[in-house]
Amino acid sequence: MFADGAARYLTASSALRSAETCAFHVRILLPYIGTLPLEKIHDGTLEMFVEDRLSEGVSPTTVNRSLEVVRTVLMRCARVWRDDDGRPWLEQQPPLITMLPERRKPPHPLSWEEQDRLMEELPRHLQELVLFAVNSGARDENIVGLRWAWEQQVPEAGRSVFVIPPADYKTGVAHVLILNDAAWSIVQSMRGRHPVYVFSFRGHRMARLHNSAWRKARERAGLRDVRIHDLRHTYASRLRLAGVAQEDRNALMGHKSASIPEHYASADVGRLIELSNRVLNRGGTRTLLRVVGE
Repeated sequence: MFADGAARYLTASSALRSAETCAFHVRILLPYIGTLPLEKIHDGTLEMFVEDRLSEGVSPTTVNRSLEVVRTVLMRCARVWRDDDGRPWLEQQPPLITMLPERRKPPHPLSWEEQDRLMEELPRHLQELVLFAVNSGARDENIVGLRWAWEQQVPEAGRSVFVIPPADYKTGVAHVLILNDAAWSIVQSMRGRHPVYVFSFRGHRMARLHNSAWRKARERAGLRDVRIHDLRHTYASRLRLAGVAQEDRNALMGHKSASIPEHYASADVGRLIELSNRVLNRGGTRTLLRVVGE
């Protein structure tokens, strides 16, 4: 059955940085094809899964990530994994799983008015994460996976930073996550909630920001085309509009070209915090006070 191949795939992928993302795709696939024999999996048996995901407002790109997991499992069952008698798990050439055509959406940085509309529709726990995202530029996986163990005190700056290790960062290079006043206030409000993760929900680590609550809130706010990654674009856009130089934007955003550990070692964190605070320069910072200061 596909469920057996998927379980083997997750075990083999457990050490990868993408392990939790792989597990998410497996979880949503199992109700549709989990009990099917491997040789019965093809475009036809995946049709309902694809239709349901698209009807939920999920992008073709995200659906394709799930289909890529199916492709990988079938390929390994046919070419890599063997039973006790040496026979492949799938004794036939795996079918070609058709990918959906993708149309890359241009970035959609949020205006202050759009941010306020979205915040009004989000549940409290997502308000905190979204505000953190637009004030730190952190990626989805680094927000939900942010660990207290990564926190490092910087006495010169009067606060701490989070040093995300290379294995957990997209570029494979350690990233020093700078917290402006808004992001710092949110982190402070999280202390004592969970022993391992900065952000949690009902005592557990969150899997991702892009969940049903996010999609419903986005729909109600009239922002259906806004993606989680657009929160990062929002931070980058506001830095640029605030006149922050490219080199400093690279450091704050964690681009691979930036020498971020060097900034950390040189006690330049305080200057970067001041630059990051420029994205707060508008009357709409009342949003933060209403949500975090309750």
